[in-house]
Parts: sequence; structure tokens; C-alpha cells
Amino acid sequence: MDTKPLTIDGFLYTVPAPGEDPGTARFQMVVSPTDDAEDDVVWSCTTSNSRIAYALLTEIQPGDLLHVSGVLTQPDDPTEPARLTVDDLEVLAHAPARALQDMVLDRYGDYVVVFDAHTDTVPVFTACGQWVGTAESPDAIGTLIENYERVNGGDG
Repeated sequence: MDTKPLTIDGFLYTVPAPGEDPGTARFQMVVSPTDDAEDDVVWSCTTSNSRIAYALLTEIQPGDLLHVSGVLTQPDDPTEPARLTVDDLEVLAHAPARALQDMVLDRYGDYVVVFDAHTDTVPVFTACGQWVGTAESPDAIGTLIENYERVNGGDG
């Protein structure tokens, strides 16, 4: 078996799964050496570092950009895939959809509101995306829309 140290940046490709032993995890990353999708490579990864395994299984999601270091093992049989055993992991950027986990979009006729679990204020837009304003609470949405319509001459 041939082994060598390796550090790569890539996107988490699949939902991480627990490994065979406690405190371990396995996952796949997509690494793109160029900007062309046909050059993408999927790496099979494992970790026996319980801190990394915990983060993978509870915090990190597909689409997150990761920086990982570890040991690449190429089996003697060339038909078997190489495996990267990860010793260090850093999240460089979270996937864009992650921000919507604690948010809910809702329609009020021709208006769209964004409820965020972390705040009482409610951003309001027209269905076409024009900014209306921020309601101080969900109870103030109707008043904000009425004022907007009065100033702008009708529905959004």
C-alpha cells in the first residue's frame, strides 16, 4: 500500500455517516482542480478523530467548502479506490442554503415576508422583489403593507 500526506479543498458531497467504530465517520468530498465540472473528482474520506467525526455528523452539511489534511492511501489493487484518512478539517464556507434553516418565507397576497427564528423583526418585499421595509414584529406586518400601498398607490 502506498501512502502520502495530502491537503485538499473541496465541497462535502454527501451526508456524512458514522464509521464502523465509535468516534469515526466517513464522507465524500468533491474536489475540482479546474472550473470544468467534468474534471471534478469524488474523494472517499474517513476520520478516526472524534472531534472531526462529531462535527461532520452534527454541524457540517453537503455543499460546505472544507479544507482537509490527512493521509492518502492507495491500495495495491489499482481497481480499489484511494481513501483519504482525515486528521485535520476546517470549514472554509458554509453552503448558501444553510442560512435558510432557521428562516421561513411566507406570502401576504402580493408580498413576501421572511420570518427568522433569531429575531422579532420581519423583512417585507413585494412578490417582484422590491423592498417594502422591516416590520418591528409579526403583528406590525399589516400596518407596514398598508402604509406602503398608501405611499406607492396600491398593491405591490
